[in-house]
Amino acid sequence: IKHKDFCVDEFNTNKMQTENKEREKSEATATLEDMSMTVKSLTEALDALKVEVAEMKVQMKKAGEDRENQNKEFQATVSDQKATEKLLKAALVVLEGFYSKKGAAAFEQQVPAGPPPPGGFKSYAKNGASGGVMALLQQIIADAKAMESEAIRSEEDAQKGYEDFVKETNVSIDAKTKEMVNKSEEKAKTEARLVEEKKTLESVMTELEGLANYNAELHQSCDFILKNFDIRQQSRDEEVEALKQANAILSG
Repeated sequence: IKHKDFCVDEFNTNKMQTENKEREKSEATATLEDMSMTVKSLTEALDALKVEVAEMKVQMKKAGEDRENQNKEFQATVSDQKATEKLLKAALVVLEGFYSKKGAAAFEQQVPAGPPPPGGFKSYAKNGASGGVMALLQQIIADAKAMESEAIRSEEDAQKGYEDFVKETNVSIDAKTKEMVNKSEEKAKTEARLVEEKKTLESVMTELEGLANYNAELHQSCDFILKNFDIRQQSRDEEVEALKQANAILSG
């Protein structure tokens, strides 16, 4: 009877412990899966951030190269306009001297209308209010100055646009770099917890294996007892009853 009670108790205890460990196994497995997904998600996010930062740096470099080329064009344009102004002013001085000697009327008769204005300037029609060639040259000089001023304004706008772009891009790069640092730290912590959780699962699996082995031992030790207990108990009861009857007869 004691052995039977021992077997029953041990089987019940083994069953409860096994059920508890199976729950721990399920929880640890689910936790490992969640952590693995988190690590995967963080890895993908970090890769995407690296690509974004690299692309922004490429765009900023390209913008710098474009700005440099634009500035060179601006310098050339201003230089050309200044040279044009200088040349035309010198011609104007010569013409003023010529006018003072010959007189405006004689000059109008002798000097041809001159070549058409260079590209980028307005068409100039001779009229009575223009003052002839002198007025034409003065207008070309004024237009050259206007083109120079326009080029300067465009350069200033382009430079400001470039500086704003660089500033905004650097802010974005800093923000994404900070995000990368945070995600890298989170990934490292998750990976460390993942290692510990794997150890926990391995420990639970070891305990489950031990419980399974002990359960097998219990079956070897207890199955015969438990299966035949009632029969053996009945036989003993019958033996006891027979002894009682024999004693009664003998005592009779």
